[in-house]
Amino acid sequence: MTNATTARRAAVALAVSAVLGTALAPAATAATTPPPAAPLPSGLYGTTDPAYDGVWRQSLALLAQDTVGVKPAGKAVDWLTGQQCADGAFSAYRADASAACDAKLPRDTNATAAAVQALTATGGAEKTVGKAVTWLKSVQNADGGWSYNPGGASDANSTAVVIGALAAAGEKPAAVASAKGGKSPYDALLTFARPCTGADAGAFVYQPQMPGAVGDSTAAAVVAAQGAGLAPKAGAAGSVAGGTVCDKAAKDLKGAALNGGAYLAGALAKTGHLLTPPMPGAEDSAPKPDFGNTADAVVALAAQGRTEAVKKPLEWLKANGAGWAKESGPAAYAQLVFAANATGTDPADFGGTDLVAALNATGPAPESASPSAGTEKKNENDKNDKKDDGGPNLWWIVGAFFAASAGAGFLLSGRRKPRA
Repeated sequence: MTNATTARRAAVALAVSAVLGTALAPAATAATTPPPAAPLPSGLYGTTDPAYDGVWRQSLALLAQDTVGVKPAGKAVDWLTGQQCADGAFSAYRADASAACDAKLPRDTNATAAAVQALTATGGAEKTVGKAVTWLKSVQNADGGWSYNPGGASDANSTAVVIGALAAAGEKPAAVASAKGGKSPYDALLTFARPCTGADAGAFVYQPQMPGAVGDSTAAAVVAAQGAGLAPKAGAAGSVAGGTVCDKAAKDLKGAALNGGAYLAGALAKTGHLLTPPMPGAEDSAPKPDFGNTADAVVALAAQGRTEAVKKPLEWLKANGAGWAKESGPAAYAQLVFAANATGTDPADFGGTDLVAALNATGPAPESASPSAGTEKKNENDKNDKKDDGGPNLWWIVGAFFAASAGAGFLLSGRRKPRA
């Protein structure tokens, strides 16, 4: 999941905030502030303003490196641990990590959960991980789930990434019950599953009252339903019968997850990729390929063992993903690494691109590199490259703000359409 994904989640959270009067998402709040004047930290991955996704992209980069046997630079890990607040939470980004986190700093469950997964993988940060897990448990909603920011309604994406964090940290998600209601994260996750009717039959929605990008939320939920995180291994080949039929008899989370996989398989069957609607006010009204959520879907389908359904989107990613990742930055490369990992594909030759070397080049040189990573490129943090780390994703957030102000109708209506 790239900063494109976290931007979309933040945008949906903001739209929900405007319509339902709940707390604002941190990325949405940050979108109104100017970029920091200070130079970027040397331990940070990516070259663009980290205000919206600094912890997220760092976490994905470190987790992806660990997945392929690369030992990240110590200062990269130190930068991430230094972003933690005293209460255990992480925000999207703290420009001055030496200053205490005050009450006005929005805590971010997604960033916190991603950091837990990354730091658990890299090792040596048990105290940081423990504090983060304790904080996540403390902000669990009565329905068993989590919101993007504490105090909001639970959503599928946040609940899913926290499930992955709990599992990575050695917790049993099913046993993490809410203080009020005694509900588990799996209880909450099931509430986002669509019945086998309508355009999004079998999909998981962001929230029941605000469906959002169902490809995104479905992929996240399908993986989380297996107790897995951002970088799951492939499921047993052929363990799920191919097909895109939604099982109306499914009542539990296992059945709902199978229906979610069937939805993704159907959405990808024609073109091999998902689509994203145009940004609000864009002159070009045609939907565009959604690289990030297609990669998420490949991971989800592979984790379920849907070997046939994953072939076409995997080949599409191999043919088209490298250019997107080069433009979008470290989190995008990490997401493609996760797709390669889940499908048993060589990340050093992903459609002719060495994803490992490309990822390593977006941050400080790792302490040790995978033998298959190829020759390291010049560290991109040494370049004065100011292009947007997420392409149009910052504007997606800004557009979401205006859409939310208008009732979020235009923005979210596109999210209700099935992916082709």
